[in-house]
Amino acid sequence: MNREQAYSVSQVNLYIKNMFVRETVLSQIYIKGEVSNCKYHTSGHIYFTLKDSKGQLACVMFAGQRSGLSFRMCEGQSVVVLGSISVYERDGKYQLYAREIHLDGTGALYERYEQLKKDLEKKGYFDRAVKKPIPWYSKRVGIVTASTGAAIQDIINISSRRNPYVQLILYPAKVQGEGASLTIAKGIETLDKLGADVIIVGRGGGSIEDLWAFNEEAVAEAMYHCKTPLISAVGHETDTTIADYVADLRAPTPSAAAELAVCDVEALLEGLLGYRQKLGFRLGQKAAKERARLSQYELRLKHLDPVYRIRQQRQYLADGEDKLNALMKQRLLKERHRLEVYIERLRAASPLERLKTGYGYLEGEDGKGIRSVKDVKKGGKVLITLKDGRLTASVEKAEKGKIG
Repeated sequence: MNREQAYSVSQVNLYIKNMFVRETVLSQIYIKGEVSNCKYHTSGHIYFTLKDSKGQLACVMFAGQRSGLSFRMCEGQSVVVLGSISVYERDGKYQLYAREIHLDGTGALYERYEQLKKDLEKKGYFDRAVKKPIPWYSKRVGIVTASTGAAIQDIINISSRRNPYVQLILYPAKVQGEGASLTIAKGIETLDKLGADVIIVGRGGGSIEDLWAFNEEAVAEAMYHCKTPLISAVGHETDTTIADYVADLRAPTPSAAAELAVCDVEALLEGLLGYRQKLGFRLGQKAAKERARLSQYELRLKHLDPVYRIRQQRQYLADGEDKLNALMKQRLLKERHRLEVYIERLRAASPLERLKTGYGYLEGEDGKGIRSVKDVKKGGKVLITLKDGRLTASVEKAEKGKIG
């Protein structure tokens, strides 16, 4: 072959692609590896790399194949991918075209967990409407957990400290390994029939494999159909199981579950004392208010009492009489004073009073008073009245003129 017979790049890439297509093993192959460089494109495609300790393989899952993925991929996951290997002609690189992706090992358990969670959620096992309230004061507390271990000891210690009178009923269940879910479910059913006020279901923390019994459907069914309020206390705060979603209340730890289930007696007594003081204060206020209102009603009733009103009217009349007498007396004194003034004025103008001071009263022979020299004639007689008698005189002379 000479240079004139050279192939183009695209021809070579196409030839190699056809080689991959003819290879039936590569058309449907499972490949296991660790996820790296995972990117969700805006188009819906997922681009990622599968790698192990010795190599790596470019992969893509197109948006149309996303139904074969039941979880969200992220860095470091161990997965098993079903797909075909072919060549991307433009770049001349081969890659895996994924159709299905499954979690491997622990990831498979997680996938089962997610699937059961979705199924139970559809059935309404997680609805808030079916959650039962936890009683604020429980006398009997049922506990489903291992008879040995830190969980039961923590629950006993905290319950005894908060309320030494509470009755704890333990159903010793297997909380890990084969058959654990069945004993947990049986414990829930047994304590429910015994009539406990609340039931705590839990254990200490651990791996997803250790806690798997609380992710089984049998436990979820028993918790959902339990008539007694349930508190789940599985693992540490960061662990969440199916039991946590089905329970009426989730506690992050067994210790926290004991605090939620058992009332603190000292705090209760302090609260009751506070309520008693508050009630006494409110009753005192209410009594004072009602006493004041009763006094008002008494006063109003007293005012409306016929006897009281007669007494009031009688007193009013007596006061009016006294006031009238005082006014009359004052008016009489005033009028008497004015009369005395008139009397004095009249007395001052009386001729008799004038006579007492040396004056006389002149009358003519006809008995008329003489007021002017014109009223008398020479030789005529004049009658003079003095304070102690009368004189008869003869007029010798009458002169006109001013006196003084």
